[in-house]
Amino acid sequence: MLKHRGFPGRLPGTDYQFTVRRANPKGVTPLIARERYRDRKPADRRADSEFLRAIWQCFGDRPFERGNLDAGRLSWLFGREIKPAEDPFDPESYEALLVLDLDVARASFPDVFDGEAR
Repeated sequence: MLKHRGFPGRLPGTDYQFTVRRANPKGVTPLIARERYRDRKPADRRADSEFLRAIWQCFGDRPFERGNLDAGRLSWLFGREIKPAEDPFDPESYEALLVLDLDVARASFPDVFDGEAR
């Protein structure tokens, strides 16, 4: 499992995890597209926004390996802002390649991209 050095481990001041320390010995947690409802807590929305900001700063619009990125946090964005970068895609692989869909990400999280030109 690739460890993304320099990627924040969690949202500061919360228990929202962005990365995992080690591979799951029971098997890889699959990525699924989770539905985001309008009544989510502000802290949940902030965690999504900051996680997306970290993805943008670390990888930009280039494909990146899932590695030690938290499956739960990725799943809130998977299928919309973060998409598979390979076909066939294995949602249960730490080596799976993902890519940021900039058009969708900018529409969903404009605050992440305000004033940033990459």
